[in-house]
Amino acid sequence: MRCLGIDYGTRRIGLSFGDEVGVATPLPALVQGEAEARWAALERVVRERRLTDFVLGYPFNMDGTVGFKAREVDQFAAELRARFGLPVHLMDERLTSYQAEAEARPSKRGARAQRQFRASGVVDSRAATLILQDFLNQRVPPPVPEFYEEEEVNDEGV
Repeated sequence: MRCLGIDYGTRRIGLSFGDEVGVATPLPALVQGEAEARWAALERVVRERRLTDFVLGYPFNMDGTVGFKAREVDQFAAELRARFGLPVHLMDERLTSYQAEAEARPSKRGARAQRQFRASGVVDSRAATLILQDFLNQRVPPPVPEFYEEEEVNDEGV
């Protein structure tokens, strides 16, 4: 299993990578201005990382309903399937961008610096990492603890 986590946006696409080790790692976001340039960059990532699965953040509303943004993600998921022929797993992404921004926010910088930071795609790739980590946590079994010699316990629990 070699997964690409995706936080889809019309301007930027956040990316992360994870495998059977169970740890998601951020990758540089796709920030190209032209959609076809983003698709070409995505194709390079798929080829270089030898991916087997996509894990795509799905933007449910806070009440669990599906809104207009989810329809865009549905179209993107269909395009991923058509272009690459790989499985696309949809994961609830509610509040991941908010959490990613809170964790990665540059401290004490002006509004312009914060806009530039946001435009870099760092927050988007951090959100993709949170999405993928949720997926991996559900799929990858936790490590087996080392076996310790068990002490004998008598009938009194001592």
